[in-house]
Amino acid sequence: MSAIPHSLQLVKPREIFIRGITADGRTFRPSDWAERLAGLMARFRPVGLCRKEAHLGYSPYCVPTVVEGVRCLVVSESLRAIEPMAFDFLLNFARDNQLDVFEACLTQVDTAEPDLQDLGLARDALQRVLQTV
Repeated sequence: MSAIPHSLQLVKPREIFIRGITADGRTFRPSDWAERLAGLMARFRPVGLCRKEAHLGYSPYCVPTVVEGVRCLVVSESLRAIEPMAFDFLLNFARDNQLDVFEACLTQVDTAEPDLQDLGLARDALQRVLQTV
């Protein structure tokens, strides 16, 4: 049982995006800058996810991605609580290199139309479950 109230467990920490575009509009180089920084932060993981091979994958607190064709680094504010110096390092890197920094939420957009037959099957299954309760 967690000591944190259930309502607080559902709150997603803020995410800070560092975009690979400089203040004067140029693409930041080297082209793999986001992967390099994420590799540096690979050791910072939630309790229970630490393992010997941690250096082989990215930390969930610092993930490289591409948004609208621009390389970005998504930094979770949770990193600040785990290692404030690492969090400050990333933000100072962005400031020193004049990179765009903004707060946003990384989500997956589903552009497909829902299948009405699947919705009907789901509704029927839910009605059967509710009738047995």
